[in-house]
Amino acid sequence: MHLDRRIKIQLAVFIVVAVVAATVMIFGYIKLPANLLGVGRYTVTVELPESGGLYRNGNVTYSGTTVGRVEQVRLTDSGAEAVLSLDSSFQVPSDVDAAVHSQSAIGEMYVALNPRNPASPPLKGGEVIPRDHTSLPANINALLDATNRGLEAIPQDNLQTAIDESYKAVGGLGPDIARIVKGSTQLAIDAHNNLEPLTSLIDQVQPVLDSQTSTADAVTSWASHLATIMSGLQAKDTAVSGLLEKGPAAADQVHQVLDRLKPTVPILLANLASVGDVALTYQPAIEQLLVLVPQGVAMVAAGEVANLNTKQDYKGQFLDFNLNLNLPQTCSTGFLPAQQQRSMSLTDFPDRPPGDLYCRVPQDSPFNVRGARNYPCLTRPGKRAPTVKMCESDEDYAPLNDGYNWKGDPNATLSGQDVPQFAPGEAPPQAAQPRPVTPAQVGLPAVAYDPATGKYVGPDGRVYTQGDLAGMASSAKTWQQLLVPPPAGN
Repeated sequence: MHLDRRIKIQLAVFIVVAVVAATVMIFGYIKLPANLLGVGRYTVTVELPESGGLYRNGNVTYSGTTVGRVEQVRLTDSGAEAVLSLDSSFQVPSDVDAAVHSQSAIGEMYVALNPRNPASPPLKGGEVIPRDHTSLPANINALLDATNRGLEAIPQDNLQTAIDESYKAVGGLGPDIARIVKGSTQLAIDAHNNLEPLTSLIDQVQPVLDSQTSTADAVTSWASHLATIMSGLQAKDTAVSGLLEKGPAAADQVHQVLDRLKPTVPILLANLASVGDVALTYQPAIEQLLVLVPQGVAMVAAGEVANLNTKQDYKGQFLDFNLNLNLPQTCSTGFLPAQQQRSMSLTDFPDRPPGDLYCRVPQDSPFNVRGARNYPCLTRPGKRAPTVKMCESDEDYAPLNDGYNWKGDPNATLSGQDVPQFAPGEAPPQAAQPRPVTPAQVGLPAVAYDPATGKYVGPDGRVYTQGDLAGMASSAKTWQQLLVPPPAGN
């Protein structure tokens, strides 16, 4: 048979194409040398508790890239072993986890190699991945059996009701569900883009979770209280609805009131700032006052009840006043002596003398027990002093003389204290020259007088006799003469 030159050329081209295709098929696709002779590949054994549905020729991936196949799956005395044939062109770390996964719903199983330490040396032929570095997927048959048993346990009528109600709940919400899915997808994409901060947040959230665990009782109590509040709101639903309906109008009226008060409210608040500091300092005293006010109101009410339903014309407090003069005896220690006291007949109003005037007897004295000397120092618990400055200083209260009577010169006391008393570190002012007074301008304090003997004890502790003050006096006297002190020694 004679072949012309054209046919020979076509046959040569066909043979060349066939050889190239066969070569590509054998070496590129089938990879006959590697699969048949093991060229460019190495094997690794994976210990498994069971086969987990893995089969021969299944894929092997490393970080999502196919790096080999399952060459063999065999049973052992303690479980199963999978022999992996890996491509030597991929450097797989020796410290890896081998996990058997299902690639699809029909059960295409593969082995996924996940690095534990990427810096570890690469795997070599013949190495074994131990069982504690492997994992298997959940048994789909057991899962289906459990699901089937769960569905069988649900009454069919209730299941149908649940499906019907679910349809009513989500029926027609396709666009909304689509937006939720789209938003969730975008959220997942953003989380992937910010993976490192999100990972740091997860790593550092442990202290916050620990604090929540340690405060679990408080959170439980808060939830219980919140449930109680919600129950109260539910019980008072009508009142709450009325509040919500009428609240905006009331809020508008309050807003109008605040607009009218706007010029004066800042001034009031500025003035209350200093009052707030004082109230903060005297908080215990204010609390005690609030405790005693109800008792005081009860006592006043008791006085009203005693006079209730009576035939008396006067309706009010039922009180009994017993006028007892000088019982108990008045406290004059610490006040100006009789020579410096103003007469009650004077009507001018000069400035009060500088310093502090108060009853300066011992703190445990039965006289004037509620006097200034027993004021509690709120900033110094346990200390009592008549003034704030003494409370804040290191000076303790000291009574004047023995605490009961004047002795000697009233301006030169035995304790060396001034009358009036001055604050610690405060120098007394220069004594002013006393202005001359007439005998009619000199007043005497009230003292106990014995009309039988005409004797009385003056504020300075000395005994005086004034016999013409009794009713049997021989001659009448003017009120000015009665105010003039008698000569000493009478």
